[in-house]
Amino acid sequence: MNTVDIVVPCFNEAEGLELFLLETLKVTETLQKYSFRFIFVNDGSKDNTLAVMTDLAKRFPRISYLSFSRNFGKEAAMYAGLQASTADYVIIMDADLQHPPELIPKMAASLEAGHDCCAAMRTSRKGESRIRSLFSRSFYHISNRLTNVSLAYGAVDYRMMTRQMVDAILKLCEIERFSKGIFAWVGFDTDWIPYENVERTIGTSKWSFHSLSRYAIDGITSFSVVPLRMLSVVGAVISLTAFVYILITLAQTLIYGIDVPGYASTLCAVLFLGGVIELSIGIVGEYISHIYMETKHRPIYLLKECRMNTSDSITTGETVSKETTSEESSSDARDCSAVSAFGEDSSH
Repeated sequence: MNTVDIVVPCFNEAEGLELFLLETLKVTETLQKYSFRFIFVNDGSKDNTLAVMTDLAKRFPRISYLSFSRNFGKEAAMYAGLQASTADYVIIMDADLQHPPELIPKMAASLEAGHDCCAAMRTSRKGESRIRSLFSRSFYHISNRLTNVSLAYGAVDYRMMTRQMVDAILKLCEIERFSKGIFAWVGFDTDWIPYENVERTIGTSKWSFHSLSRYAIDGITSFSVVPLRMLSVVGAVISLTAFVYILITLAQTLIYGIDVPGYASTLCAVLFLGGVIELSIGIVGEYISHIYMETKHRPIYLLKECRMNTSDSITTGETVSKETTSEESSSDARDCSAVSAFGEDSSH
């Protein structure tokens, strides 16, 4: 029997977490060829998400959870879940039911057919504002033009992967993570399943416009140096234009004599060049900030508490065969250690 770990990043999902579990179990219980385990990752939630996870882990022996010491972001939560997984296949999905559990059988069939990954792709953005949809389309277009990885429009993090692909992803241990780009960069054969966007029924989105913009910039600068090369081209064009202008000015001076300079044109030139310089510094600063963050070698996340259950069934009331928390000593360092950016135990 093949094993499947379902990694679920959670941030303030207390209200709908149990509903998500019950709806997903309705689907997984129909797949008798697979043994499923849920790995919830509490990303520093401010509500009762951790308490709900604790209760669910006591009631369902095949439910495990990791809890961060603070909010490290969804990217870190996905990485932690992948690192804690040990199954033959791994699924990543959100807890808000915007990733339909009904797609899991199709994903499993796709991997059985020989694909390394089966990912979901939205065919519509129903429920989103037009401005947000416009910026999303623009991001995919710009990213695919500037980077060496191709992102499918509408691609989401919801996917099922083989152990081989998961292990490849875990080898990319940068701090500033952009998983959509990482999924594409590692390659492997990906099968896409289109689906209609599902509006969130419980809770609200945790992504603001500012955080999405920041995420988009990180995604482009993480996989492309084209902006830096564009600065070189802009600098060369401006230098060439300035050189030609100097020659014209010298010629006019020799032929017609010294003329009174135009203050308006001088001011425009200064402001234009000042804007180009500030923009250039900002772009270079983005890359320097990535270097700065990576060279500090900080952990991608830190665990405050975790509980890894490993019994073979999902039946309410059964005894948990293995349970570990941060307050208890455990020999299973893979499951319950605070893991550094390189996948090593933080105590090393």
